Amino acid sequence: MKPRIFITRQIPRNGIKMIERYYKIDLWKDQKEPPRDVLLEKITDVDAIVTLVTDRVNKELLNNAPKLRIIAQYAVGYDNIDIEEATKRGIYVTNTPGILTDATADLAFAILLATARRVIEADQFVRSGEWKRSAVGWHPLMFLGYGLKEKTLGIIGFGRIGQAVARRAKGFGMKIIYYSRKRRLGAEKETGAEYVDFETLLEESDFISLHVPLTNETYHMIGEKELKMMKPTAILINTARGPVVDTKALIKALQERWIAGAGLDVFEEEPYYNEELFKLKNVVLAPHLGSATHEAREGMAELVAKNLIAFAKGEIPPNLVNKDVINIKKPGFE
Repeated sequence: MKPRIFITRQIPRNGIKMIERYYKIDLWKDQKEPPRDVLLEKITDVDAIVTLVTDRVNKELLNNAPKLRIIAQYAVGYDNIDIEEATKRGIYVTNTPGILTDATADLAFAILLATARRVIEADQFVRSGEWKRSAVGWHPLMFLGYGLKEKTLGIIGFGRIGQAVARRAKGFGMKIIYYSRKRRLGAEKETGAEYVDFETLLEESDFISLHVPLTNETYHMIGEKELKMMKPTAILINTARGPVVDTKALIKALQERWIAGAGLDVFEEEPYYNEELFKLKNVVLAPHLGSATHEAREGMAELVAKNLIAFAKGEIPPNLVNKDVINIKKPGFE
């Protein structure tokens, strides 16, 4: 018999077709995540599960899944999963790195441009009919924004996505500085980026783009203190994880113009409903679209499937997160 798998959301069909050759699938077809009680019921007799970042895989869930052997995360980040607890139980955890690098970097730069040039604000001005009603027409001071050439882009987190953003910034003639846990000498040579300390980056950047995972160290790494260190003309972009930024502090910074603007694709709570952000014109908001291209989402589905298939064959999955689990239990369902 095929091992049983629960997939917590509809993923692209190419991944489903690959998975169903090796697993008996129970697929949650609603676009909204399954309610917690339903999820806990669904996983009581499964051997594997495909999760998204909104699925909390904690001790409670693992206690409800005694047969669970592998968690295949449909995402790069996995802060929603208790990795330590999964490893103790011999449960393999995989993710989908690399495939969404360019899609996320594209979106980060799109939001940066939209915020800098006030694109959303101008779009609403036209759509609402206000431009026509104003009878102003074109005016030299209308919707003035900020150019990119020769401006300084500070990148916090210089992994795959951070480096991809740097390559795009280089094409716009920007000066690039970065702060990361370790220096990336090869990437420095390729992009011309300069490694600086955290405080210098905050003080010198015209634009700051966040590309760090969510950890205890990065939680609220951008708060009131850090926002006040930034230039009053600076723009903050977050396509990483919502809790990296203290939302209350950011709202205050935007209201009081400590910084010029912000572009957010991620939020502390999703779906986000803090109406204070909605009232601000100097912020661009997107509903977690970093990897939302056909190519990236289908590629992620394929990686999920490849991880699951390798495990089913008794092989180490190509994108194994908790490598220590190999010493506890061999891959496979036998």
